[in-house]
Amino acid sequence: MTSQTTEDLRRRNLSRVLTLLHEEGARSRAELTREVGLSRSTMAGVVADLVGLGLVTESTPALTGGAGRPSGVVRLAEDVVAVAVNPEVDAVHVGLVGLGGRVVKHVRIETPDTEVATVVGLAAATVRGMLAGDSARVLGLGLAIPGQVRIGDGVVRQATHLGWSEVPIVDEVTKATGLRSWAANAATLAMRAESRFGAGKGVADLVYLIGGASGVGGGAVVAGRLLTGAAGYAGEFGHTVVRPGGARCHCGAAGCLEAEVDQATLLAAVGLGAADAGRLGHELTERLSGQRSEDPDDALADLVEELAGLLAVAVRNAVNVLNPQAIVLSGFLAALRDAAPVDLIGDAVASIREGVEVRDAALGEEQLMIGAAELVWAELLADPAGFLLGG
Repeated sequence: MTSQTTEDLRRRNLSRVLTLLHEEGARSRAELTREVGLSRSTMAGVVADLVGLGLVTESTPALTGGAGRPSGVVRLAEDVVAVAVNPEVDAVHVGLVGLGGRVVKHVRIETPDTEVATVVGLAAATVRGMLAGDSARVLGLGLAIPGQVRIGDGVVRQATHLGWSEVPIVDEVTKATGLRSWAANAATLAMRAESRFGAGKGVADLVYLIGGASGVGGGAVVAGRLLTGAAGYAGEFGHTVVRPGGARCHCGAAGCLEAEVDQATLLAAVGLGAADAGRLGHELTERLSGQRSEDPDDALADLVEELAGLLAVAVRNAVNVLNPQAIVLSGFLAALRDAAPVDLIGDAVASIREGVEVRDAALGEEQLMIGAAELVWAELLADPAGFLLGG
C-alpha cells in the first residue's frame, strides 16, 4: 500500500511541475521548489525524473564565487512536439507545436476538396514531409475540427461546412500517420489556447467567439472550468439567433449569427480572397479611414456597422447569461469589432456589463495549432510517466 501511495505521489508531482513549466515557462529549481511547495530533495528527484523522460533540460549553473551553489534553470525540452491538424472548407492546416505553446512549423495547404480521404491523405503526407530528417520526438496528434466531435471516441458527429457526418476521424488519422490522435471542436480548442497562453490567461470567467472560413464558433470558461455541456457541445454561439426570420442557416434555423455575419462577405467587400483573411483588419481600417482615397468607403462603412450590430446581439446575450469578466474575439470577428463604431456590450444589462472587457485574441493564426496540440499535452501533463512508459 505504501509503495503504491508513494508512486502515486511521484506521478502527481511530475504532473504538477511539468504543467507549471508548460504554462509559465522556464524556472530555476529553487523557484519550482517554492511555487510547487515541495522540499528541495523531492524537487531534485522530480526534475531528475523529467530529465530522464526527455521532457525537460536543466542547465548547469555557473559558479559565481558567492555563498552557496546557484540553482540550475529547468526548461522544456525543445525536441518534444505534437502534430496539429485543422481542416477548413478551403484548406488544411498542419503544424508542429512544442510544449509551452511554441509553434515550430505551420503550413496551409489550399484545397477545395473536403472529402475525408483527401483531408487525411494531405495531413499524413504533410506530416511525413515535416518530419523527414527531423530529430523531433512526436508524442501524438491533435485535430481541431470545425464541428461537433464526440470526445470519447473522436467521431465527428456533424461538421456541416466540411460535409462530414459520423466520421471516425481519429481512427482514420491514426491509421494514416501511426500517431496516437485526439480530436475536439476547433473553437473550443482555440479558446483553450487563448485561455492558457493568450488573451484569456488568468481570466476565470470568459466568453470566446471566433469567426473563420467555416463559420462562427466559441466557448466559455466559468469559474475557471471549461463549460462543456452534457454531451460536450456547449458554446455554439454561431447559432445564436441575431435576426429572427433572417437568412437560412445550415443548421435549419433562420437568422443565426454565422448565417448573418460571415467572413466571405467581408472579404469580398474589400477584394480579398480566403488565403488573405489575415489582412482583413488592415484593409478595413485603410478603406474606412479614407487612406485609399480622398473619401471613406460609405458602402463598406454601412456594411460593417450592420454586421457589427448583429454581432453585438450575440455578445450581449452571452454577457447577460454568463456574466463574464472578459469577451475575447478572434478571426474576422476581431477585425469587424475593431473597424466598427459599435459598443458590443452597450445594450447588456447595466449591472452585468460593469467591468466586462472586450479583447482581441492574442495568438493570431497560431491559436488553432496551439489548441490542437493541447489535446496531446493534456494527456501527457496528466501523467507524464504513464503517457511515455505505459501503465
